[in-house]
Amino acid sequence: MVTGAITTVVKMLEALPEATQAQVAEHIREYIAELQDDAEWDTLFQQTETQLVAAAQQAKQELSAGRAEPMDHTQL
Repeated sequence: MVTGAITTVVKMLEALPEATQAQVAEHIREYIAELQDDAEWDTLFQQTETQLVAAAQQAKQELSAGRAEPMDHTQL
């Protein structure tokens, strides 16, 4: 599906020298890969959000009950 925005970008790219086109294409590939990674993380987080909230609540309860200690990040 080619939108007007894509058509405009393609025309702009075609006006550039070939070496510059290659650089821009590489930047676009990297940017799209980042967007895909972000979307994957969002999906994974949504799938585990309930379990993460439950784990956080359990940790707070254990801290309150004296069955756990706050993590000392300097010991990692």
